[in-house]
Amino acid sequence: MENKDLFFGELCHDILVANAKQALSYDPSLPYEEWKESIRHKLYELTGIYDIEKNEAPDLNLQIEYEEQKKGYTKIRFTFASEVGTKVPCYLLIPDTGKEKYPVAITLQGHSTGFHNSVGQIQYEKDLTYQPRGQFGLQAVENGYISLCIEQRGMGERRPTSPTRGKAPLCAYTALTAFMMGRTVLGERMFDVHKAIDALSHFSKCDTDRIFITGNSGGGTATYYASCYDERIKFCAPSCAFCSYKESIMNIYHCSCNYIPNAFKYFEMQDLACLIAPRPMAVIAGQKDPIFPIEGVRTGFETVKSIYAAAGDPNACRLVETPMDHWWCVDIVWNTINQEAEKLGWR
Repeated sequence: MENKDLFFGELCHDILVANAKQALSYDPSLPYEEWKESIRHKLYELTGIYDIEKNEAPDLNLQIEYEEQKKGYTKIRFTFASEVGTKVPCYLLIPDTGKEKYPVAITLQGHSTGFHNSVGQIQYEKDLTYQPRGQFGLQAVENGYISLCIEQRGMGERRPTSPTRGKAPLCAYTALTAFMMGRTVLGERMFDVHKAIDALSHFSKCDTDRIFITGNSGGGTATYYASCYDERIKFCAPSCAFCSYKESIMNIYHCSCNYIPNAFKYFEMQDLACLIAPRPMAVIAGQKDPIFPIEGVRTGFETVKSIYAAAGDPNACRLVETPMDHWWCVDIVWNTINQEAEKLGWR
């Protein structure tokens, strides 16, 4: 019979996490621009961006699969190549309100069944309970924006296809394989968004000087990191994704696509805000979110506010708390986005 008194638990990692001191954590006494460049280099190194850039596809090879007129908007499905061996499927939804150009909302699904939810397509039974709340692209059009919906690497149509690989939970196989190659799926998703912005130049209605990005959960995570990488993104609104590593992914089990090997030695999630500031950012968080606890969000956001002050615009960031848990709150998200767009003179 098992002697339960002999079970002590493993505390090694808990102690290491509790006592960790990040080598590049924000320090207001340090020269801000030099520190920022150190953060940039380390993020790019650890996410594998430098290696990913070397594997960039020689051309976008943009292919329009179809275009159809819907009620109130035009729907275009297209693909492009970001890296050698990739094919990134996208939907572009263009409002039919007669404007010459529109601001572009990049909308990213998290761990749903795929980006078809953003355009209101029902492909799986669980989509019935997720829509219309998960129709991010259609919501963007209703609010007057072009929506660029991107299928994230390792999700939906971009899940591994072989029978063995298909058994991996969600995008875990993709993420863990990337680790073995010195990459991260986060880095790959950042680069896919970057190249998708390049693709927007092929569509005359897209105002590439007015681009913002939003998404929930894994889509919110990619929103935050992509904004760190591509400054053509003028503001971002990550939902249910921002939280200190210590209180979230270092304390609660998450999909492996959230992790960056060695990152906690150098920085916390909030330190990376220097790569977004002073561009506007609205962090949207659920007060009852069980996997991104609100206290960790609030603690991290205090550092974000200090960073934005150092970058010259302390009012360009804000925390918007919802009364929900890990939930895309349609009205709150789009009201927040529209307020930011008005400040920028986009509406």
